[in-house]
Amino acid sequence: MNMNKKIIIPLTILALLLIGGVVYLKLNLDKQKKENKAMQELAELDKKEMENEYQQFANQYSEMKTQINNDSIVAQLTNEQNKTQRLLEELRHVKSTDAAEITRLKKELATVRAVLRSYVMEIDSLNRLNQNLTAENTRVKGQYEAATRQIEGLNSEKAGLAQKVAIAAQLDATGISMTAMNKRGKKTHDMSKCKSIQVNFSLTKNVTAASGMKTIYVRIMSPTGTLLGGGGSFTYENRSLQCSMMKRIEYDGQETPVTMYWNVSQALVEGTYQVSIFADGNMIGSRSFAFK
Repeated sequence: MNMNKKIIIPLTILALLLIGGVVYLKLNLDKQKKENKAMQELAELDKKEMENEYQQFANQYSEMKTQINNDSIVAQLTNEQNKTQRLLEELRHVKSTDAAEITRLKKELATVRAVLRSYVMEIDSLNRLNQNLTAENTRVKGQYEAATRQIEGLNSEKAGLAQKVAIAAQLDATGISMTAMNKRGKKTHDMSKCKSIQVNFSLTKNVTAASGMKTIYVRIMSPTGTLLGGGGSFTYENRSLQCSMMKRIEYDGQETPVTMYWNVSQALVEGTYQVSIFADGNMIGSRSFAFK
C-alpha cells in the first residue's frame, strides 16, 4: 500500500504540472493573438488611408483635364493619372503585412502628391493669366455682360481649384528616425537601459500649405502591439486615437525639422516598433524600427 502511495503522489504532481503548463501556454497564445490583431488593424488603417489618397489623386487628375484646353498638358495629366491608377491597383493587391512593398508605395504616393501640386500651381497660373487677358479684352471692348458671365465661370473654376489645393497642401514627414536614449542622454542599443525615446523628422517644404501653428501627434506602437501612451488624444478618421506625444510648432511653408521625446514609463522589449505621425487630421508619415 505504501508503495502505491509513493507512485501515485509523484504522478499526481506531474499531472498538475502538465495541466498548469497547458493553461499557461493557452493564456500566452490568446494574448499574442490579441496583440497581433491590434498591429494588423493599424496596418490595415494605414493601407486604407493610402488607397483613399491614391483614389483622390486619380479623381483630381480626371477633373483637371476637363478644365483646361491645352492638349499637351491634358496628355501629361492623362499619363500621370494612369500611373496613379496603376499604383492604386498595386496597393490594393498588396497585403498590409508586406512592410517592404507598403513602404515603396508610400514613397510613390509622396511623389504623386508632389507632381499633383506642381500641376495645380501650373494650371492655376494659366487660369490667372486667362483671367487677366479676359479682363483686358473685356475692358477694351466694353462688353460688360460678357465680362460678367466670364467672371462667374472663373469664380466657379477658382472654387474647384481651392479644393484641389487643399489636397495638395497636406504636410509630409520625411527622414523619420527613432533613437533610444540612456539616462545620460546618450544613444543606446540596450532597451533595458532606455530612459527616453527621441523621434526626429522634417516637415517638407510645401508652399501650398497654410502657414502658422501646427499640432503634431506621434504614436509609437511596441512590438507587442501596445501603444506607448501618455500624450493625450486626437481625432483621426472620425475616431479618437491616443498618442504617445504631441507638440505645437510654427510652420512657414519651408522645410522644418522636428524633434520630440517620450519618457519611458513602462518596460520596453526588443523587437520592431512602429512610429506614425499625424497633423491636420492626416497621417503624414510612418516608419518601423527594429531594436535588439
